[in-house]
Amino acid sequence: MTRAFPRAPFWVLLFLISFSVAPAAQAQLYETRADTAFLIDAETGTILFSKEPDKLIPPASLAKLMTMEVVFHALKTGRLTLDDTFLVSENAWRTGGAMSGGSTMFAELGSSIRLEDLIQGVIVQSANDGCIIIAEGMAGSEENFAQFMTERARQIGLENSTFVNSTGLPADGQRVTARELVQLAQHIWAEYPEYYRYYAQPDFTWNNILQRNRNPLLPMNIGADGMKTGFTEESGYGIVGSVERDGRRLFVAMSGMTSEAQRAEEARRILDWGMRAFEKSDIFAAGTLIGEARLYGGERRSVPLRANGPVSIFVPTMGRDRMSARIVYRGPIDAPVEEGQQVATLRIWIGDTLSQETPLYAAESVGTGQIHQRALDAVQELLVGWLR
Repeated sequence: MTRAFPRAPFWVLLFLISFSVAPAAQAQLYETRADTAFLIDAETGTILFSKEPDKLIPPASLAKLMTMEVVFHALKTGRLTLDDTFLVSENAWRTGGAMSGGSTMFAELGSSIRLEDLIQGVIVQSANDGCIIIAEGMAGSEENFAQFMTERARQIGLENSTFVNSTGLPADGQRVTARELVQLAQHIWAEYPEYYRYYAQPDFTWNNILQRNRNPLLPMNIGADGMKTGFTEESGYGIVGSVERDGRRLFVAMSGMTSEAQRAEEARRILDWGMRAFEKSDIFAAGTLIGEARLYGGERRSVPLRANGPVSIFVPTMGRDRMSARIVYRGPIDAPVEEGQQVATLRIWIGDTLSQETPLYAAESVGTGQIHQRALDAVQELLVGWLR
């Protein structure tokens, strides 16, 4: 007969591993005039810098990244082709065309435009009319399309971003975060390499009107190949940028700058710093035992942990002593545990920034303990569990 033993409540357990902890009074690694900013290394996922990364902000034209994700997904799944044509409605012509005073590709009322031309208009010229033409052609109305933008955002892991239109023009309830803008940019780069190239296109001519790409990073000769700028009175000047240099790729999102010049300067400065101020550190080789997690009712008191591969991170060249790490899990963990079962997470901080999270898995199986072992664990949990 199996006997049940009382359990103390589950608690989050922290297991400190051997990295030094940064002094609390030490200065920040980097400072920016942007209101929000988020910078990551694409290979390792290391967060190099963050400032209010989860603050909800109006996206302005940065919303067009999500518009294009919806289009690229439809192309990849065969719902659309680049040669499909879309009709220019009066709504698109009035709301996003020349008379609107905003970014436009000067689409003519009643004309039909190939999807590839609309894509270039949206990406290179930031065309509001191009966005609305696509939205109406794909979903019947811009409102319907915006709902699908939000649904698609959830599907790719953007939990907080909400879209109300396809252009990013001011609208109640339309919000994004710097963290999720970077996540979206990295997703587009990884999932749609055949279409990502449009973001590096320097100019586009439509209706005999040449317009240059508004991304100030492209002509700077710093390895930039995307992605988007935006501005409204409420959001200030924002940018999502991507740079590839010497085999490394960085993504950044920033908002709240006060001018185009400040936006260009701040974006270049943080990307240059991200490239120069960090070096790759291989913390754990593949298969290395990283730590252990406490078990409840097991034939052993703990289970060893490892990652699914090597653990690498980019650390500041002049601030390696600011790195700290912890193994975090909810436990003690009920036995039995199967080898390969995810049971914990390795969290690494650089200063006050949580820079990387890596899932940890049981390195071996641990079965259920004998009745006296389970009884001992139950007593221990009752005595000390409330102290955690």
